[in-house]
Amino acid sequence: MPFISIRLAGSATKAQKADIVADVTRSMVERLGKNPAAVQIVIEEVSTENYGTGGQLIADRDAPKGDAHAVPGQ
Repeated sequence: MPFISIRLAGSATKAQKADIVADVTRSMVERLGKNPAAVQIVIEEVSTENYGTGGQLIADRDAPKGDAHAVPGQ
């Protein structure tokens, strides 16, 4: 029984998540011959304020210029 965990920085709509679940399930069926009823998928949405890369929060990196939390020059 495959258990698949997907983490997203930010959020996705319910429709987008449904499409991801359908696509990943189909891939497991086609590539590994798994029973679709046995494929379990969890999607975890991580706030960009709780996720960092390159030494800064994603929320700050993607902030519009002029934001008090933005890193100068980025």
